[in-house]
Amino acid sequence: MRTRTLRKNKNFKYLIAMLLFFIILGIPSYIWTRKNVTTLAGRYNSPMTPIIMIPGSSASANRFDDLVKTVNNKYGEHHSLLKLTVHTDDSITYSGKIRANDTQPFFVVGFQNNEDGYSNIKKQARWFNIAFNAIKKRYRFNSFNALGHSNGGLIWTMFLENDFNDSNLSINQLLTVGTPYNFEEKNTSNHTQMLNDLIKKRDNIPHNMTYYSIAGTQLYSDDGIVPLGSVDAGKYIYEGQAKHYTLITLTGNKAQHSDMIASNQFITIFHQYIIGNGVNNPNSPDSKQSAIASQ
Repeated sequence: MRTRTLRKNKNFKYLIAMLLFFIILGIPSYIWTRKNVTTLAGRYNSPMTPIIMIPGSSASANRFDDLVKTVNNKYGEHHSLLKLTVHTDDSITYSGKIRANDTQPFFVVGFQNNEDGYSNIKKQARWFNIAFNAIKKRYRFNSFNALGHSNGGLIWTMFLENDFNDSNLSINQLLTVGTPYNFEEKNTSNHTQMLNDLIKKRDNIPHNMTYYSIAGTQLYSDDGIVPLGSVDAGKYIYEGQAKHYTLITLTGNKAQHSDMIASNQFITIFHQYIIGNGVNNPNSPDSKQSAIASQ
């Protein structure tokens, strides 16, 4: 009788120990699940759709200051601006702030190492992913629009192909300006190593995204720096992958590589298709999209 009682007590202790083990094991899982559900709920309910911009080589996070001021003044809007600079040690410094209840703020991501060259651009794409994750974690938006000037468009492309894998987040519109998908190569039949690498991963491009590529034709063959054929080579990456792909050419005295983002035509396109998500507002000073915008 005593042996049977001891055995029951021993079994009871084992049962209590196992119960405590599973409770302890389940606590971290419960905390993680609750935190994750809260984050997803915050994203789902977020009214924010930011515009995230990347400048080209040799440009800092201040590159789009004038563009933001012009848009706010011309359209009577009040977009706030936060600028991030990612350093070579992966740290981030911030300048500016996002105003409370701003549903379309601007984020600009620049780099301490902002030099040209394929190896540097790949590093910048990795640094951009660090900045993007920091923005995403802090502001919990569920969709965004994007702008890339020059090599900034290459960084966006590498990011979308290699790092953008959040099923709860979507990119609506991407606009690139003077992006050299084939570097300085004018003949689209001659693919650089970078272009070949980007084509190989084109299946990772988000299929619900609308993509606009702007090329400058100051000299009718290039924008003074990037050949038209190099910008046009973006079709090998985006056409048939993105929901819509459109190539737009700008001509005139502000179709030069560095000047395009200050031209009236670019500002009209940027406001209508990135800030306005492509919705044609009859009360807006924006004109309808044209295959060729003349200065």
